[in-house]
Amino acid sequence: MASSEHTVGFEPADRLAQDRDSVRRRFWIKLKRVMAKLPFAEDLLAAYYCAFDKETPRHVQASLLGAIAYFILPFDFMPDVMPILGFTDDAAILATAIRMVASHITPEHREAARAALKRGVETGEEPQGRA
Repeated sequence: MASSEHTVGFEPADRLAQDRDSVRRRFWIKLKRVMAKLPFAEDLLAAYYCAFDKETPRHVQASLLGAIAYFILPFDFMPDVMPILGFTDDAAILATAIRMVASHITPEHREAARAALKRGVETGEEPQGRA
């Protein structure tokens, strides 16, 4: 399959997004490790809960899984270890995906994200509710 111009550079995230179990497992590992540095942790968690919600349409899940997969990749355009700038590319990808599917991220997804942050995210934690 030929890559279209808009996906050039995102192939690793696209491949990873196809493996939902790997995304789920690796998401919690990385989130727990970097959560204190993420100003967009609540949005990321809401996107995660929406992506794994069985009520969410497949095309929305695919968009969000792609953004989440990009977040968990060990390498990306702007290395996450760089002070201040490290997560800017992750935030931009996530913000774009959320903007595209915002109407599908429900108050329940947002509440689950806030609750997870209050509890202190546990590795391997599964979404609550409809997932």
